[in-house]
Amino acid sequence: MITIGQLARYAGVTIKAVRHYHKVGLLPEPGRDRSGYRRYAAQDAVDLVKIRTLAEAGVPLARVKELLTAGAAEFAAAIGEIDEALRRREEEIRQARQRVVRLRAGDALVVGPQATAMLDLLRELGVSDRGVRLEREVWVLMQAVAPDEAAIWLADKVDSLADPEFQQIYLAHDEAFEFAPDDPRLPALARRAAAWLAGRPQMPVADPEITALAMAAAGATSPAWDALSKASA
Repeated sequence: MITIGQLARYAGVTIKAVRHYHKVGLLPEPGRDRSGYRRYAAQDAVDLVKIRTLAEAGVPLARVKELLTAGAAEFAAAIGEIDEALRRREEEIRQARQRVVRLRAGDALVVGPQATAMLDLLRELGVSDRGVRLEREVWVLMQAVAPDEAAIWLADKVDSLADPEFQQIYLAHDEAFEFAPDDPRLPALARRAAAWLAGRPQMPVADPEITALAMAAAGATSPAWDALSKASA
């Protein structure tokens, strides 16, 4: 007869684990001897090793008790099911790790390499973090909802950013976020933007609901921008 400490040591588990197995009904709890200690038999050690082995193999504790008393054929079939479940779990983990690796690519994960390059250019030009975030949210939604149109808009945006005049207008618009809605610079900026757009080819009209949703997601609203939008209408 052995103590709970010896049993745990022989089976390679903790005393806490032994008590847990008692609690969930996997390992019968023996009575106490005259000294008040619980004494375990060799069979208890054998059963505990089986429980530990099954648990370490990924078998849910709810099934361990069933397997401890299963016949050879039933045990083999159950182990086959468990192995298949583990294989699926392994595949899920592999895919999750691939997603984690892609996450390290930052913007490229959700908006693609061309949009990522455009966002990098905006940062180089000195566009605020808010402005870059707005662009990112817009392209995430646009590419998901209207991928064909988004490809056209993105190509046009990249082409526009090659024009120094558009760069200056973009930076001025980004800066205007902090202006008062009655700032005298806003009408002039609206006229400058309209004049530049007049020389550009007609583009597909973006869904206003998607644009508004993207702007809200990026926190890109201000009284000045609202006033600028009305002045440009």
